Order: sequence, then structure tokens, then C-alpha cells
Amino acid sequence: MSNEPNRWLTERSGSADEYDATYQQRAAAGEDVHGEADFVAALGGHSVLDAGCGTGRVGRELARRGLDVAGVDIDVQMLATARRMAPAVPWLAADLATVDLRRKFDAIVMAGNVMIYLAPGSEGMVVANMARHLAPGGLLVAGFQLQAGYFHLQQYDDCAAAAGLELVQRWATWDRVPWCPGGDYAVSVHRYGGGE
Repeated sequence: MSNEPNRWLTERSGSADEYDATYQQRAAAGEDVHGEADFVAALGGHSVLDAGCGTGRVGRELARRGLDVAGVDIDVQMLATARRMAPAVPWLAADLATVDLRRKFDAIVMAGNVMIYLAPGSEGMVVANMARHLAPGGLLVAGFQLQAGYFHLQQYDDCAAAAGLELVQRWATWDRVPWCPGGDYAVSVHRYGGGE
């Protein structure tokens, strides 16, 4: 396990409600704030783990669309907002590197730069643990910024390969703008081929 602190917990500013309110304000102004949910729903499948769910913005929307959703996050303040906004969804406070939900999912989504906010050194453990929570053929979807000094795409692909995941799609945005090397954001879809 990494001895480094979780970057999100050390760098987050403002309250969880303030964080969530920015998306509500953008939606009220007519902006589509559900690109991640649109992307995941289009993959098919019935069950989704919103990993690093924060206030549950993505998971709440997927649940509203009828998917079987659970959410996990290390930030208890963010989870309090998720629970208040969608009390029927199971939201669990836990570390993605060690959580054991004792079930499998058709898809797992890590939106909101989850990978670059993890405790440095824990990324491989997180990807491996997420793979353990996928049904055979299930999909791990992660979108994160590509910035110098942060976890980079080749490291992510290496972690995914070590966890038995195969890259099947990569996009530059959640609305499927084609990926080009050298971009500053990537949405990667990896398939899990493992069985029990």
C-alpha cells in the first residue's frame, strides 16, 4: 500500500455541496453535464460501479436511467451529498485500492480525474482491485487529464494489462472525440477477460 496521501483529500477546496452546485448551475443554464453517464449507458450492461464517485453526479444519473448503481469514494463529505441526493443508491466510504464489495459489475467508471487524485503509488492496486470487481467481459472506463507530473497514460495501460484488462477503445473526450496522441485528456475503455 502507498504511504503517500490521497491527492484529492489533500488538494480539494470548498465543500461537497459547493462542488455539486457548480454542476447543477451549469445544467440549469442549459449545459449537458451528463456526458460521462451518456458514455457509460451507451456501452450497454445493467450494473455499474461509480468508483471515486464524489457527490455521485455520474452514478445518480445512471441510477435515474434505471441502471443498478453503487458508488465508492474515500471522501466522506462528498458521500454525504451523494446520500442526500440519491438515498436509494448504496454509497460506500472506502479506499478503491482495498474495497471489497463482494459483487461483480458489468462496468466500472472512474470519471472526474480519479486516477490522478489517487495516492501516488496506489494506482496499480486500484486498477487491479477494480478488475476484480468486473464480471468477465466487463468494462473499466477511466477518464483523466494528462499532465506532466501526474500519472500518465502509458502507466495506466501498464496497470490495466497487469490486471488482465485489454484496451478496446480510447477517446479524447466523453462525447467520443477521436483520440490523438499528445492530447491533454483521455477516456479509456478496457475489457476484463478473467473468470473466477
